[in-house]
Amino acid sequence: MSLLNILRYPDPRLHKVAKPITVFDARLKKLAADMAETMYEAPGVGLAASQVDVHEQLIVIDTSETRDDLRVFINPEILWTSPEKQVYEEGCLSVPGIYDGVERPARIRARALDLEGKPFEVEADGLLAVCIQHEMDHLKGKVFVEYLSPLKRNRIKAKMQKEERGMKREVERAVR
Repeated sequence: MSLLNILRYPDPRLHKVAKPITVFDARLKKLAADMAETMYEAPGVGLAASQVDVHEQLIVIDTSETRDDLRVFINPEILWTSPEKQVYEEGCLSVPGIYDGVERPARIRARALDLEGKPFEVEADGLLAVCIQHEMDHLKGKVFVEYLSPLKRNRIKAKMQKEERGMKREVERAVR
């Protein structure tokens, strides 16, 4: 297994729409394992393939306290959302250090395929429901900051760009 590079907002590749997965092979299993390792190392509770510049409909999630309940969702779709909404403080591995409230349906039912291509359904609420919706947004080319006001979004974008410039300068100094 190996750690993957997580794209940082506002990288335009985060806005690419992911394609459905049709081949369930060793490459897919390795990608899911590498994504899980990357998510745990970051540390995070979810990661979409789009965030590691693989534009295929694959997400990995582990919202457990003990970090031992990895869930893999391939070609996920939401079948039902509750009319009740909740605001949850969200963060994102592609937008490190930024957290803000996002309103989403409080409960959902989703369907996906596992690594063998077998369909399954899950009903979720709380953090798992938020995480599934958040990661599925990535597959559609949407980052959680797009739910925020234009003012907040622009401030976050400027902050991320400034940090990126600072990291590039550090690398250039280290190379000299």
